[in-house]
Amino acid sequence: MRATRRTILASAGAALAAPALAMAPDDALAKPVPATGEPVPAVGLGSWITFNVGGDPLLRTECRTVLAAFFEAGGGMVDSSPMYGSSQDVIGDAFARLGRPAGLFAADKVWTRAAEAPAQIAETTRRWGVERFDLLQVHNLIDWERNLDLLEAMKEAGTLRYTGVTTSHGRRHGELEEAMHRRQPDFVQLTYNIVDREAEQRLLPLARERGIAVICNRPFQRGRLPDRLTGHPLPAWATDIGVSAWPQFLLKFILSHPAVTTAIPATRQVDHLKQNKSAALGPMPDAAMRRRMAAHVQDL
Repeated sequence: MRATRRTILASAGAALAAPALAMAPDDALAKPVPATGEPVPAVGLGSWITFNVGGDPLLRTECRTVLAAFFEAGGGMVDSSPMYGSSQDVIGDAFARLGRPAGLFAADKVWTRAAEAPAQIAETTRRWGVERFDLLQVHNLIDWERNLDLLEAMKEAGTLRYTGVTTSHGRRHGELEEAMHRRQPDFVQLTYNIVDREAEQRLLPLARERGIAVICNRPFQRGRLPDRLTGHPLPAWATDIGVSAWPQFLLKFILSHPAVTTAIPATRQVDHLKQNKSAALGPMPDAAMRRRMAAHVQDL
């Protein structure tokens, strides 16, 4: 049963007063950014919908508690966008209260035409309260060539570490492929999960060939995949890869793809955050196991 708003506040206060999780084990999976070799924790945190809570103090506390737990578990990529309503403000408010946590890989997006992009980036930076971003991405390929020019200029000037281009919902894969061929963004972000696998055909192999990091959004299809699998027992062989719950199963499938750098499941619940982070622990499936996992879910 979902906690009441009163119990959310009570548990949030306790979580912020004491560590929500032990520090991440040294063997938690991190993957290198091909452009630099920098390791990034394989499980990040998205903010689409879940952090768009406006000024509600109870829900903001819930988001802050999740962020605190995320960094206690080793941190990694926190991803947002100007498109995500109040999410940027909620993240910035949390960091103002928590301090900039060690282990933050700050990722956001440009979601406008290139002429308006500098002003939008300045506003995004103000909302987060950071000096600079680790990664800025052209969101959904909007004016992607000119916006990528801007991001590359920022990187050259030392005000940005990495550039990227995104798409989602399996849309515009042809245009993303063109961008990957014609330019060299450091990252691409796309939809990939155990059911939505079109990216395996061309985009993931191309990312490996071109040395481009891959961020996977919608790993749970906005919760539809875990909901669909609820009530079905895990296969007995799931223990071979250290899986005890469906969300781990789904994330390990994604993270074990050799082209994937990180996945960014979104949540406002600490128990879900812990389960997501645990998917980076223990053995990862090999190619044969990945085929078995996909076939099993398809047959359910």
